[in-house]
Amino acid sequence: MTTYYTTDHEWLDIKDGIATIGITGHAASQLGDLVFLEMQGVGTKFAKGDAIGVIESVKAASEIYAPIDGEIMETNSAAATTPSLVSDSAEGGGWLVKVKMSDAGQAAALLDLKSYKELIGE
Repeated sequence: MTTYYTTDHEWLDIKDGIATIGITGHAASQLGDLVFLEMQGVGTKFAKGDAIGVIESVKAASEIYAPIDGEIMETNSAAATTPSLVSDSAEGGGWLVKVKMSDAGQAAALLDLKSYKELIGE
């Protein structure tokens, strides 16, 4: 499994053409207490940059943008029911969607962990 990051503070774990996508721990801490999460449904096809969901905290509401082209294969119903799961385990059990990638080559344009840490000043 290979993990990538975006400048929009999302992470992707890619294995066998399936990307598990979530927000980073940094993003979760910046948002604060999460109160609502809604993702597009299974079977939704999208292009990189399309809005695929919404996440709301007591501070703000933010759209989740697709970091790659693909189709949603699974959503994390536990996180949708209990948004605090994303805050508690952003880069683990708080994942948002699993996506069948249309173009695995798009991952090459994403950040590795070192580059992401430099982006957020760690």
